[in-house]
Amino acid sequence: MISPRKVSMEELNRLSADEYLLAPKHSFVFVLDDIRSLNNVGSVFRTSDAFRAEKIYLCGLTGTPPHRDITKTALGADATVLWEHVLDVLDLVARLKAEGYKVVALEQAEGSTKLQDFTPELNQKYAFVLGNEVFGVNEEVVSQADICLEIPQFGTKHSLNVSVSAGIVAWDYVSKMLKS
Repeated sequence: MISPRKVSMEELNRLSADEYLLAPKHSFVFVLDDIRSLNNVGSVFRTSDAFRAEKIYLCGLTGTPPHRDITKTALGADATVLWEHVLDVLDLVARLKAEGYKVVALEQAEGSTKLQDFTPELNQKYAFVLGNEVFGVNEEVVSQADICLEIPQFGTKHSLNVSVSAGIVAWDYVSKMLKS
């Protein structure tokens, strides 16, 4: 029986920053609306890099690069992942819909789809909206969303950290697309 061993960074054969920029991306973007924590923003950059998201939209009061707290957690992903700051999230939602994205609010809502029941469509682009750490996704955004997606939780807490939610949703989406 072969004993597992940790592989070196060289053995991982990671893309260089230039290769990453040219590599095909998965058909999803993150929309971060009024995220207070710059560490959360940096973590979503890192997750977006890991799963090759097309872009991150930073809306409202969400901080933007360059900032040391974003860079600290992004570990360089803030230099490879495309991003754009948009003041009004509702304007962005309308724009993304016009560009053919399905807008998906990550929120506990009446009539939400449980993550395990979400089946992404081939050749469909998705915009996953993550809201403020305390108040969640803006109610007006929820009402404009094509889908409300809920990550089931089984403990005493009723929410997950925004960057954790981004990682769960990105992995779920990409893993389902890889099986298609």
